[in-house]
Amino acid sequence: MAKIIISKANFYHNLNQIALKTGSKEKVAIVLKDNAYGHGLELMARLASEFGLTEAVVRNQPEAESIRHYFTQILVLGDKAVADEQCSYTLNSLYDIEVAQTGARVELKVDTGMHRNGIAMDELDEALERIDQKGLELFGVMTHFRSADEMGSELFWQRKRFEKVKEKVRSAGFTKVRFHSHNSAAILRANSFEEDLVRVGIAAYGYNELPEAFETVPLKPVMKLTASRVATRKLKKGERVGYGGDFTAPHAMTVSTYDLGYGDGWCRGNTFAPFVTAESLPILGRVSMDFISLESEKDEIVVFNDAQDAARQLGTISYEVMTALSKDIERVVV
Repeated sequence: MAKIIISKANFYHNLNQIALKTGSKEKVAIVLKDNAYGHGLELMARLASEFGLTEAVVRNQPEAESIRHYFTQILVLGDKAVADEQCSYTLNSLYDIEVAQTGARVELKVDTGMHRNGIAMDELDEALERIDQKGLELFGVMTHFRSADEMGSELFWQRKRFEKVKEKVRSAGFTKVRFHSHNSAAILRANSFEEDLVRVGIAAYGYNELPEAFETVPLKPVMKLTASRVATRKLKKGERVGYGGDFTAPHAMTVSTYDLGYGDGWCRGNTFAPFVTAESLPILGRVSMDFISLESEKDEIVVFNDAQDAARQLGTISYEVMTALSKDIERVVV
């Protein structure tokens, strides 16, 4: 069977690097949305908890429910706010305030320049007033940086805008509020950290997407994807492989199929620029729904051990490679 191998040592190494930046593991919230970036939601929640993290970030309520017993506090990014002693809920708009349940613990997201989610800067006063009138507990105020992983001044421009947000919130009388804006790229760039929380996603799983100009923080990939041999055959020169016969054997060769395909979330790719595995084996012909073909007789092959390297070949980013992998693929911790 295809398997995803999770390195506990590498995961803890990465979390240690982030904790060194924040000064405390208590300030690190592990982002577990989208099946923990493909690594396995409950599995990574357990490992993060064993490391000593008490904060998590998820996409919705079902994700929160499945990891509730591992954490003290869970931030839900995308569901209606309800009264819950353990979960806080992101308010992305004034409408979210109106539909929130009285007594809900909420975290107001302010759009400081990304223009994706969050209330506008000029809506802040109204939002704070409505939160108070609605009887909601304002637990946090947050924003998200649009260009922390790029050269330029935009990160600093957004940070200045968020400082103004903090001042307004405090001036409005909200004193017991946590503030957080840093994602993986921002904390990796930071020379100092003075906020209450960092929401660490891709860095925890081993990837630093910053340009080479920035100081390198050593991170290690947590995920390795393997596949198992299904069948083997001897081909003569000129025989063709798979759908459409896109690959023609240039000489007599031994070819095996392995149990990985786009049914498992693996990208179909380009037959004429084939993906090359971590063991330097090019995929022969088309990826089919459940199988790939390689010139190999090994019982198990390593498809990739670095999602960034895989993404470069596939013309995408590491996030997409990992999150696309099926939840049904077995995850094994080593």
